[in-house]
Amino acid sequence: MSKIEAFLTATEEQEVVEAIRLAELNTSGEIRVHIEKTSNGNPTKRALELFYALKMDNTKLQNAVLIYVAVNEKSFSIYGDKGINDVVTNNFWDSTKDIMQTYFKSGNFKQGLIEGILKSGEQLKQYFPYTDSDTNELSNEISKG
Repeated sequence: MSKIEAFLTATEEQEVVEAIRLAELNTSGEIRVHIEKTSNGNPTKRALELFYALKMDNTKLQNAVLIYVAVNEKSFSIYGDKGINDVVTNNFWDSTKDIMQTYFKSGNFKQGLIEGILKSGEQLKQYFPYTDSDTNELSNEISKG
């Protein structure tokens, strides 16, 4: 079993997907999680590459967020689209990263992802509240590389 498959069990993956669904009930923002073996040393750069490869830049309000995890390196990055970055402060994602890191350090990856996802949804709600006309523009499933 590779480190990617061992990172989350199938049940844990479904709990993370459910957290995405719940978080998106509060916001028109879109949240995705991508897990892979390595970022080749730069998780932020790799998250940016994947953001475009996964076509996350195609949301109507440019309000998608990618939570990227490089399992072998024990590193992660959160990347928000232009619509988010245009309206938030530079340290907008710091509290989300801190929460996730606390859980990750203790080896509780599932809960770290869930808490990060729920926090992201709460934060995005301030700038991108859910509306009745909102549609789910991106898959909630975890993508893997």
